Amino acid sequence: EVYFKNLSKQKQKQVMEKNGNNHKLRVCVATCNRADYSKLAPIMFGIKAEPEFFELDVVVLGSHLIDDYGNTYRMIEQDDFDIHTRLHTIVRGEDEAAMVESVGLALVKLPDVLNRLKPDIMIVHGDRFDALALATSAALMNIRILHIEGGEVSGTIDDSIRHAITKLAHYHVCCTRSAEQHLIAMCEDHDRILLAGCPSYDKLLSAKNKDYMSVIRMWLGEDVKTRDYIVALQHPVTTDIKHSIKMFELTLDALISFNKRTLVLFPNVDAGSKEMVRVMRKKGIEHHPNFRAVKHVPFDQFIQLVAHAGCMIGNSSCGVREVGAFGTPVINLGTRQTGRETGENVLHVRDADTQDKILHALQLQFGKQYPCSKIYGDGNAVPRILKFLKSIDLKEPLQKKFCFPPVKDNISQDIDHILETQSALAVDLGGTNLRVAIVSMKGEIVKKYTQLNPKTYEDRLELILKMCVEAASEAVNVNCRILGVGISTGGRVNPREGIVLHSTKLIQEWSSVDLRTPISDALHLPVWEDNDGNCAALAERKFGHGKGIENFVTLITGTGIGGGIVHQHELIHGSSFCAAELGHIVVSLDGPECLCGSQGCIEAYASGIALQREAKKLHDEDLLLVEGMSMKNEEVVSAAHLIQAAKLGNTKADSILRTAGTALGLGVVNILHTVNPSLVILSGVLASHYVNAVKDVIHRQALSSVKTVDVVVSNLADPALLGAASLVLDYTTRRIY
Repeated sequence: EVYFKNLSKQKQKQVMEKNGNNHKLRVCVATCNRADYSKLAPIMFGIKAEPEFFELDVVVLGSHLIDDYGNTYRMIEQDDFDIHTRLHTIVRGEDEAAMVESVGLALVKLPDVLNRLKPDIMIVHGDRFDALALATSAALMNIRILHIEGGEVSGTIDDSIRHAITKLAHYHVCCTRSAEQHLIAMCEDHDRILLAGCPSYDKLLSAKNKDYMSVIRMWLGEDVKTRDYIVALQHPVTTDIKHSIKMFELTLDALISFNKRTLVLFPNVDAGSKEMVRVMRKKGIEHHPNFRAVKHVPFDQFIQLVAHAGCMIGNSSCGVREVGAFGTPVINLGTRQTGRETGENVLHVRDADTQDKILHALQLQFGKQYPCSKIYGDGNAVPRILKFLKSIDLKEPLQKKFCFPPVKDNISQDIDHILETQSALAVDLGGTNLRVAIVSMKGEIVKKYTQLNPKTYEDRLELILKMCVEAASEAVNVNCRILGVGISTGGRVNPREGIVLHSTKLIQEWSSVDLRTPISDALHLPVWEDNDGNCAALAERKFGHGKGIENFVTLITGTGIGGGIVHQHELIHGSSFCAAELGHIVVSLDGPECLCGSQGCIEAYASGIALQREAKKLHDEDLLLVEGMSMKNEEVVSAAHLIQAAKLGNTKADSILRTAGTALGLGVVNILHTVNPSLVILSGVLASHYVNAVKDVIHRQALSSVKTVDVVVSNLADPALLGAASLVLDYTTRRIY
């Protein structure tokens, strides 16, 4: 211990040498009200007791100098402190505007004072609007700031003010471990944070055993006993003044009903205090035999009063902080202290909206005695603070630094981050469902809507418009900027004019339909549309395996068979927009009939409809189901049943699938021999079942020059929607057309 004391003295000596021989640290302590003086006074006494290290200047402003609030500057004089400057900074009115004007008035008056004093450091306490003016002035005048009680959490505007002062302050004295962690989380330098405890605890923990009965009798009457009276202290909540006044009225009603001697302190100078005083007078509190209403009680006497009270009620920070040191029961009303650390002596009534609720809390708490709490201090804060002040090196750079946590990817100026919120409305018009989605630039489906596709043209168009309008409205809520609308639909499409020329039999009444005009008129956005196979190819080009590939083909294996061809990075449409109708490549002259009217098309062998047709034939002949399979009477036979049967060893089902895979493989070989792509992408629900068969056919049937082509299964979950989105995103974000 002796070693560390000597080490500390050597360090302080080194700091004094750095700061200049015999240079005393000039400390300005500015106090604004009775509450902050109770925290600052112990520090002021400590500074005054070490004149060889410090020079103390005291500035008094705020409600200290107002008669209605007790002219509390007198207690500073009674403590034998010389007040260097008195600044009248409060603009009366006790409303929000008056608080703002008071800050402004303080900002006007403080520069002259600080210019004259030229302090090395200013000590600012807490979270009051006056303190914000002090910190702002000092920061702008390049004066170091030591902030007391930063990092704490509570309700009302005080929270914001406290954290604002934290960002202006150079040094921080906090009271609890949680507050210290909050300051670190706010990127403050850990080396400039001191966990000291609350300075008022230095006085509290040595005060309880002093003569207290004379103090109690002086303020509450000769007949009052210890633990048989209440201390009430309630302030307005500046973010909800109307409710806080109502709550104060209910509190007074409950106290009147509870019928115990009560000391009521006037509220602080915040907006709403004038209305609260009116409530007190309206209820006759100042003349009621059970009540004593006072503007101010000196802190050392206030300590004795709360230490021996039966209960304290209100929303003052004193109730949740200092009173815990005595184990006195506290009833904390409303949200003003929400987030404060409290001991078990505090009962919270967050929603104090009835008199009965407050009265019940009084009945629960009054007269109890709780264990003493030292959450906010151990009585040794001041020595720690003085040691911290002595360690400050005035030759260090004044500009404070923030300790930001490491950020792996700084994307504030990354073009991908900027584009991420740019999005498209994607519409997929399928044979069964109509889907609309918000798709981001990176291919993320932010929001998706699905409805059954109506059978008639009018109903279908009406539903598309309704879903698009809904999605466009929702885009604002999910922070997406819609660049346009992309539509994927089956059939033959003229993408230049935005017209569906002729659709598949799956989508009836959908020929020579102008989709672009009504949707563009309704949403005031550009509209693009294309065939669903082409959209799948575009999706692969932008988001999938086709990204960066010059020549590739996409084959969709679903209800039907479709696809798209990308040649030299561009989609091929053909002279009459019929290119890449890959499902209708004929692979057999006498094959099964296709929906297009021809025979032997790939789609007649390998589509979901074709597999369903073959599955029904087997089922009708009782040749589909094998051991391990079952079907309900009303269940519709589908391609999935055929695939399941093949997996379970049904040789006929397996033969049908091999034939379908061979037909698809022959179609791919024809494609390879025609357009010679470097990549074939199989997409859709049946792709994984066909990929090996297609590779086998290529190996057996294709020319040697194309046998090395890659055949892969798409990894895109929703190529139709992503392709529709890429219609928009590719065109609207191009820099060269």
